[in-house]
Parts: sequence; structure tokens; C-alpha cells
Amino acid sequence: MTYRKKLIEVALPLASINVAAAAEKAVPRRGHPQTIHLWWARRPLAACRAVLFASLVNDPGDDPVYGANEEIANSERANLFNLIEELVKWENSNNPRVINSARAEIARSIAVNRVADKEWTKDQVVVTANGKPATAHDFKHKLAEPPQVNAFLAEHAPPVLDPFCGGGSIPLEAQRLGLRAYASDLNPVPVLITKALIEIPPKFAGLPPVNKEWQQKTPEEKAATVWQGAAGLVEDVRFYGQWMGEETERRIGHFYPKVKLSKALGEQEVSALAWHWARTVLCPNPACAVEMPLVRSFLLASKSTGKTWAHPIPDRDKNQINFEVRQSAKGELPGGTVDRRGAKCCKCGEVVPLEYIRDEGKAGRIGARLLAILADGADARIYVTPTLQHQDAAIINSPIDAPETSLPEQALGFRVQSYGINKHRDLFSSRQLLVVSTFCKLLDEVRDRIRVDFQTSQGASAERANQDPRIHADAVAVYLACAVSRLASYNNTLCFWNMRGGSITQIFSRQTISMSWDFIETNPLEKMSGNWKGAVEWVSDVLSELVEGAPGLSVQLDARSLEVDHFTTPPLVCTDPPYYDNIGYADLSDFFYIWLRRCVKDIYPTVFSSLLVPKQAELVADPHRFSGNKEQAKAFFEAGLSQAFVRMKAVHNEDMPLTMFYAFKQSESLGEDETDEGGPGDQASTGWETMLEAVINTGMVINGTWPIRTEKVGGVRNVGRNSLASSIILVCRPRPTDAPLATRKEFMNALRRELPEALKNLQRGNIAPVDLAQAAIGPGMAVFTRFAKIIETDGSRMTVRTALGIINQVLDEVLAEQEGEFDADTRWALAWFGEFGTSEGPYGVAETLSKAKNTAVGGLVAAGVVTARGGKVQLVSRNDLSEGWDPITDQRLTVWETTQHLIRALESEGESAAAILLNKLGGIGETARDLAYRLYNICERKKWADEALAYNGLVIAWPVLTRLAQAERNRAPTTQQQMF
Repeated sequence: MTYRKKLIEVALPLASINVAAAAEKAVPRRGHPQTIHLWWARRPLAACRAVLFASLVNDPGDDPVYGANEEIANSERANLFNLIEELVKWENSNNPRVINSARAEIARSIAVNRVADKEWTKDQVVVTANGKPATAHDFKHKLAEPPQVNAFLAEHAPPVLDPFCGGGSIPLEAQRLGLRAYASDLNPVPVLITKALIEIPPKFAGLPPVNKEWQQKTPEEKAATVWQGAAGLVEDVRFYGQWMGEETERRIGHFYPKVKLSKALGEQEVSALAWHWARTVLCPNPACAVEMPLVRSFLLASKSTGKTWAHPIPDRDKNQINFEVRQSAKGELPGGTVDRRGAKCCKCGEVVPLEYIRDEGKAGRIGARLLAILADGADARIYVTPTLQHQDAAIINSPIDAPETSLPEQALGFRVQSYGINKHRDLFSSRQLLVVSTFCKLLDEVRDRIRVDFQTSQGASAERANQDPRIHADAVAVYLACAVSRLASYNNTLCFWNMRGGSITQIFSRQTISMSWDFIETNPLEKMSGNWKGAVEWVSDVLSELVEGAPGLSVQLDARSLEVDHFTTPPLVCTDPPYYDNIGYADLSDFFYIWLRRCVKDIYPTVFSSLLVPKQAELVADPHRFSGNKEQAKAFFEAGLSQAFVRMKAVHNEDMPLTMFYAFKQSESLGEDETDEGGPGDQASTGWETMLEAVINTGMVINGTWPIRTEKVGGVRNVGRNSLASSIILVCRPRPTDAPLATRKEFMNALRRELPEALKNLQRGNIAPVDLAQAAIGPGMAVFTRFAKIIETDGSRMTVRTALGIINQVLDEVLAEQEGEFDADTRWALAWFGEFGTSEGPYGVAETLSKAKNTAVGGLVAAGVVTARGGKVQLVSRNDLSEGWDPITDQRLTVWETTQHLIRALESEGESAAAILLNKLGGIGETARDLAYRLYNICERKKWADEALAYNGLVIAWPVLTRLAQAERNRAPTTQQQMF
């Protein structure tokens, strides 16, 4: 097949993708795939969906049908952008119109390429679905029906491979787009998560449930029910999950006693929803020796009507502190007793160093004391004073079948070992161990029950004929095992209370296992965050929302072991590889693995064969695994990543670009010889350079570097920097084996020749100014990487760091050259702005500059660009611009004032007013947008935050403004229409 550029190699609607990605990451939604099981650093589905789609569709400028006509190509590119803007929205995840449109576009690109390459004729039947044939011509003109498109993609589109599948976002979105999805990971936990998302659901599409409740339905009720997707499997997950909850309460419910309310509260018995605990150590003061509580704060709740807290009361007869729940609008709240420096005894005032607490922990002498009980009151949740009954009920003296696996001695993100927490079971109280292990045991019984129910259902259901009951039982067990994982994450001694949300915060609020002094224990059998019923609902809601797609496969495999013969068709590789020492996935995921292994090791004996997650081969630069040697850890990571890239390149389908996510930390550190001056490309990042070097050394050409942001950032200093773009998408192609050498001069000449057109494509694609510098690195690196190497004047090889600096230098030159499109007054204003901004400057300087720009200060005043008085000149503020300005009657129209008026209208009157103005401007509006790019570039370097946001905002709003302006033109009657 002929090499044809894909959309992702030319332009992307980044603003829309970023908005959707940020919205998706903001608040977990019921049914969102990320809530099926916790995984760290998931890529947003919106970003994955957009990247995959843009990697598969032709860029219209290089399309066999559109490419010869630039105007048509630009129009079709805009249509693709509009589709992506719809596609990335979460609410359209299961929208058949949008999903089918995206699938049809992918099929179209494949079909027209095959016809252009003489592999097919246009009238050739290329697929048949539901007895209906479809030709290449049908796909070219998007006439094929959805079932035909789906069959076409399953047969002719390349499958998608993610060899570092993590939370499964990429393969899931591949499946959503109608593509076969292959996923692999060395870590068994993401392998299981991804199986639950892409491998299991397609096997149960359209099948009814098997549970007894469904079997008791009448034949009429059964015939009237249509099971879309895996809805039947969802019903079984919920049914058997409910049985597990009821059975657990029957067996161990007595360990969760009721709360007897006081006379003032009605003397009734109500359910305990949660218990607030404080860790304790003995006070080292011999005269005191009290069991002192370690509490960050005694506050339990804070409302407008008052505060609720656990008040410490020393017991004179016993060496302990008792607690009483108090409420008051004016009561004085006792201060916390522990912080990072140490603790203080709330009885004698003894100051206790943190080292003493650590020693007590290592000796096994850290205890726990009940602070308060959260109860289910008649009208609302209420806090009550703890009782000895509830204190003792949490202590299980009988043996508990809990894991005996050890925490790592040292690892990234671990902080608890120095307090004597050395085993995974130490992260749980005895009651928490009991309840989680009980649910694990019940899963074996559930599988037996399902197999029996399946046999009964099979006899009455044609769909069940010749099916293996174990497959259905195992599938239900996988999802209930995910619910067990969720239960464990909310039922351990590192959970704390979120007063603002009124809920429990699970152990991994951060990507660490860190000490928590006071903690909250939820009642998993009641209606409370972190309970069993909620866990089952969150998991089953995800399963019910998954869109029907092509088959998927998730396997355990080291990315360095990928082989070509693993695939019948070369896949498109899209992945999110690990990043140095950001997260120690293997060590952290042991927390889930120990429970998942108990639940599913009989289902997947090979995947869950080891006692803990494999760690020796994990690609992470963890010095702890190399006796603290950072250089050895770095060398191991870089060598392993390069090997993985080599294997990915070997199996990748060369007709498509290979894409990778590179995730920056919030703040990449500067090297010793670096400063924080200059633009985005001037601040170097060792991790960023290493990633680029590894890709280049693998023999890849980098055609794109797209910033996908998922966090809100503020301030011009932060905007546009690599360090604040949460992910950079690298777009790669194999470098030809006969790639030539080049000198520095040849490299710079090629950049100056090719970067202007690439920049224009980016601007036509309406890329935000904040993203322009990073995105422009893509075409710049495409020039750099297409040569075997660039030779410096001293004969050495040019480094990636040097190349990045040159690319940004040439980018500045290209932006400066665009000034030639502006009128003389605007060129003067641009130069003046770069020197004085919106402040006053000397008249003499303004006059000298006006001569160089072939204009005059008087003319600038007349044009409304500046004010001049008292020997000072100043640009007219946007706040002083006239609201009634009409460009049609303006006698000295400039691009400068056009841009400022557009921003003023947008900020003060909204998009509709700005669109009306844009409609009057005609072609000069596009030039105004080009000026906004240049002005943003100046503001970014000068660190003028407010001005930068104004210019960035105009460009981001441009697609909406142009659509509204077009609508305005369509509504306005022509002169001829007015005559009649």
C-alpha cells in the first residue's frame, strides 16, 4: 500500500479533545470504564478514541479522492474535525449515530486506499453482512449500512495492539470504533481488568441470564425481553452479587452490631454505618503511660449549625483515653495530637518524637481506639459516642484465612513499613480481613451455583445449547472479583473520612501507600460508601454501558517478547508505555492481586501463578531494586524500553502511524546547566529527551507531538509548557533503511522550507496558541528523524536537545515571517506591543518605529490603534474600544484593531456578538486569527498571563464563531431577495 498521511500526522482539534479529556477526568461517573477497577494514571477515553480515529483515517490533503483539490481537502478536514468534536464527548460514547459515523469514515479510508492501490476495483464486493453485499464504492461514498461497516472493519481493518494495556483505555476505544482489540501487560491485574472490558463482554452479546429469578419469568415475559450487548451477563452479576451480600450478612453479620441510641434520640436500635478509629501508642512518660491517641483532628463534621467532634476524656482508673461525641456551635475543638514532626499526649502533654512511634510500630505495639460511630438515624446520619461493645466487636480472635504475603522492604510510593506494617494483611483490621476473605470464599460457591442454574436454563433456552456452563460461571466470577477488589480498597486501615463529600476516601487517593493515623472503617453490609452492594453496582454499571464491538483479547506478556507470528494481521500499535519512576505499578497492585488471585486463580491459573505480581522484569527506574543505584535503575529502564520499542516496530502495521502517550509529571526538573527562561522548547526534560532518543534509535521517524491536557492550568508561565501537558502523543513511522545523512545547515534549511506549511496546517486546524509550540515540534522532529543522523560542524552527531532548540528557533522565525501578511499599522503595533505591551512608551521611539514600518503616529491615532499625549504613546485598551464599531465604515481598517474588537466582543458580549462582527469582516477575520497566534507567542515569552489568555481564547472559540457567522450569512437575505 502507498504511504499516505493520516489525519493525526497533519492536524487535530486539540481544544475539543482537551476539554473532553479534562471533563472526563474530573469526576468519576457511574458506568465509566475506569470505575470497574482502580488503575493508576489511566489515559482519558476521549484522548484514546481521538488518537485511534485520527490514526486510521486519511488526511484529506493526502487522500486519493480529495488530495488533488486543496479547497475540498480543507473542507473535508473540517468535517473530520467536527466528527471528532462529537466523538470525544462522554455523552456520545454509546451514541449509534456518532459511533457509526466514525466507523464509516475509517472504512472509507481503507476502501479508497485499496482501490487507489489497485488491490480492489470500485465495484468489487468486499464484504457481506446479514445477506447484503457491499462494494468498495459503497464504502467510498459511505453508503454501507452499519452491519456491513462492522463486518468490513472486522475483516479488513488492522487490529489495534496495546502492549502496555494498564487500565484498558486504548483497546476499549479500539473496540468502540469497531476494531479488533489486542492487549497485553506483564502485570496480571491490568490483564484481568482489560479482559473484563474487551474480552469477556463480546462472548455474551445478546444472551439472556441464567439465574433462577430469570428462569421463573413466564414464556411471554422472556419472549418480550431483548438482551442488548452483555445485558444478560449484567443481570447475573447483580443477582449473584446480591446473594453473596445476603450470605455474608448471615454468616458474619453479628460482627457488625447495631447502635442503641440514647433516650434523647429515641432509644431505638439503628445500623452502624462506619467507625472512626485512632491509632494509639503508650505515652513514654512513666507517670502517665496512657494509651495516647494519634489523631490529625478530632473534628467529625462541620456544618453551618455547628461542629461535631470526638472529645478526649482521660480515664483516671485505666491507662486510656475515652471519647465522647459532642456538638456545639461555639464549642472549643481540641487540637490534633500528631503531625509530621511527632505527637503530643493529650493527657500529660508529653511531646513524643516520630522515631518513638516508629519503634513502637516495629515492636507491634501500635493499637487502635474507637473515636466515634456513624449511625443511620431516622432523618440523617448521626454520630454517637463509642461503646465497649463496638470496640470489642471489631476484634476477631478466631483464625482468619488471610494472605501472608510481604510488602516490599522499599519501593516507590510506600511509606508504611517504618511503622511495622510489613505484610499486606497488616493494612487491614481483623474484621476487615474477615469480611474480604469471606467474599473471596463465597465466589467459589457462586461459581458452583451458576453451573447448576446454567444447566436448568440450558434445557429451556436455545441460545444455551452446546455451551460450557463453566464459561458463564467464570465470567460472572471475574466481575464479582473486581467488586471484591473495590471492597478491599475501601475496607482497610488507610482510608479516611472526606467531610466535604460525606464519604470514605479509599486507600489510593494518591499513587502511594502512606500512613494514616486516624482512619474510618465502613460497614460493608450497609448503605455506605465502600459497601458490597455499591461495589457490585459500580462494576455492573460499567458492564451495562459497554458498546458492542469486535472481539478482543487480553494476555499476560512482556512487551519485549512481542513476535510477528503472534498476529495473523499486523496490528496498529497504540500504547501508553511506563515513564521512569513515576509509579511503581507492580508493588502497588499487589494490594489487589492478593485478593484477585484468591478469586480467579482457578479461572486463569497461568496469569495468576505467582504469589505476587512479577517485578524483576517490570520497566520502571526504581533504585530500590538496584541497591539504591540510580544509574543502574536508569540504564535498566532505558534498555528495556528500547527493546520494547524494537519489538513494537517489528509487529506494527506500516500502513498506519504508531502512536504512544508520553505522560509528563506535573513538574519536570531542570538540569544543572539549564535555566527557566525562554519558551516551551527551551526547558529541557530528561525523561522527554530519553523517550525521543529511544524512539529515534529504534529507527522511527516522529511525525507528530500532540499535547493532550487533562488538568486545568493557569498563568502564562505554565501554559504551553511540556511540564504541564499531562500527555504528549508521539506519532511515529518507520524510517527508510536508506535514509541519508545531513549537515546542520541542511537540517536548518529543510526546517525553514517545510515548517511554514506545517505551521499553516496547524493553524488551519485551529490549534490553540497554547499548544502551537509543542505541536510544531512534531513536523520539526519529522525533518530531524528522517535523516539517519545530523552531522555537526565538528563531526559529532546532533543530539535531540540541540534539535529541539533549533526547531523552536526556526518556529520563531516562521511566526515572525507571517507578519508580512499584516498591514503597516498592525506591524507597527506588533513591534510596539513586543516592547511596551499595554504600557506607555516615549513618543520619540514610536515615531522612529513608525518610519521603519512605513506608517505615522498620526495615522495610528486616526486608525484608533494608539493614543498620543504628553510625549507618551500607548496602545488603545480593549476596554476603551467602541461597542458600535463597524468595520465596513472604518476608513482605516487594520488587522490589529480587528483582532482587539473581536476579543472585546467575545469577552463582553459573547460568541453571538463576535460572530456577527466576524461575518462583517470577511477574509480579514482569518488574518486576525493569525495575529492572535503571534501575539500569544509574545505574551508567553513576556509572561503576560491575562493578555495570553485573551488571544488563546479567541482562537479556541474560532470554530464556534465561524459556524455562527455562516448561520448569520445564511439568514441574511440577498439584495435580490429584498427586491421581491
